[in-house]
Amino acid sequence: MIAVKRAYEPPAPQDGLRVLVERLWPRGLSKQRARIDLWLKDIAPSTELRKWFGHDPSKWQEFQRRYRTELREKPDLIKLLRKPSREGRVTLVYAARDEAHNSALALKRFLSGRPAERARSPRPVASRRRHVAPRA
Repeated sequence: MIAVKRAYEPPAPQDGLRVLVERLWPRGLSKQRARIDLWLKDIAPSTELRKWFGHDPSKWQEFQRRYRTELREKPDLIKLLRKPSREGRVTLVYAARDEAHNSALALKRFLSGRPAERARSPRPVASRRRHVAPRA
């Protein structure tokens, strides 16, 4: 099983194997407080891709497509995550503020074999009133 958690959230025993999937260490977070079991810098998006994306939700779909292309070129790193995720829980730890559009979520979808996620747009709120046709 694969979970995703922000680096600034407190570690928990149910996290299982905690893997930091960022190229840079999270700001202001001590190694003791983070309790990271494995830091896979090279599975993170390239610096160029990370800077291009800039956590812009309008670029989310294209970011995922480009990141998947990069991930396909790293089969050994993918195996490092898939094997333990089949045996227990692996928590992908990330530092981004945006909890809906970050590389850890894209990585989780890739590892799970699911397609890229579309950009989320707010759903219209359905009216509680039912349309009733006038009686004849």
